[in-house]
Amino acid sequence: MAPTMTCVEITEPGSPDVLKAASRPLPAPRAGEVLIRVAVAGVNRPDVLQRQGNYPPPPGASDIPGLEVAGVVEAVGEGVTSPAPGDVVCALLSGGGYAEYAVADARLCLPVPQGFSPAEAAALPETFFTVWHNVFQRGRLQAGEAFLVHGGSSGIGTTAIQLAKAFGATVFATAGSEDKCRACRDLGADVAIDYSREDYVEVVRAKTGKGVDVILDMVGGDYIGRDMKAMAPEARHVSIAFLKGSKVQVDLMPMMLKRLTFTGSVLRSRPTDDKAAIAAELRQKVWPLLDAGRIKPVIHKVFPLAEAAAAHHLMESSAHIGKIVLDVHPADPAAVYGV
Repeated sequence: MAPTMTCVEITEPGSPDVLKAASRPLPAPRAGEVLIRVAVAGVNRPDVLQRQGNYPPPPGASDIPGLEVAGVVEAVGEGVTSPAPGDVVCALLSGGGYAEYAVADARLCLPVPQGFSPAEAAALPETFFTVWHNVFQRGRLQAGEAFLVHGGSSGIGTTAIQLAKAFGATVFATAGSEDKCRACRDLGADVAIDYSREDYVEVVRAKTGKGVDVILDMVGGDYIGRDMKAMAPEARHVSIAFLKGSKVQVDLMPMMLKRLTFTGSVLRSRPTDDKAAIAAELRQKVWPLLDAGRIKPVIHKVFPLAEAAAAHHLMESSAHIGKIVLDVHPADPAAVYGV
């Protein structure tokens, strides 16, 4: 391996154009870590926030953006027995994904599901860790319950729809156009609501008679108060982002009267032990569904690593359906995956 690698840096907080190609020393895996030769890296909203200067990496994490990758393990740190060099994995990172090589905690590496392309594998970790923890662990979604996800056509939304449906929920999703609503229905949503034309509160209440049991909300703002009206007694509300703002004025009386639970989480800064526990549950309960082809990430577009700025422009436009990823080794995917 060469002593240096190509990566994409955030040169200063700002627009997507502050993302620039650079050369960095190859990272070395510490105890408990692995070095991955990256085939494809995922692009996520937290990357946009970091680029804007609003989401700094946690202490000890790389300042290179990128929270998920797929590729081949090149080397392992002290104490690592699995995965081993040569294994093909996808991995959740605390940073560093927009690069030819990245370091990951060995416990946050998962095998690439059967038949998955490098792009599909790289699109898994960030969204599947996020949805599993927030919808099923924090939100306690159960079979037979009604579930509502806002932003149903996003990477998180397309994942949440498929997982909730696979585990027996009735799924409602909001999206901003008929094309996006159609995509939600194609993925398994029982009801897709075009929020530009319909009031999702009225639709949910009309369809359920009592409201939904779990809401996954990445919008915030005035949606918080409206969500309360759409929630059934004993329902759970989970916030993972605040696209319309986190500071809201809301009447909390419905929370008391309907005994509602409000919670939320941030994944990146969680202790690694917590994330490792999520990874273990995913491997046991979700990876068999991926191996069987029952669930698959939706890939909207693949950009070369050098076009990371264009990928961020697309992300910020919200014109995409599903995931955006960066092809890091476009010339030799067969060599990267050993096939």
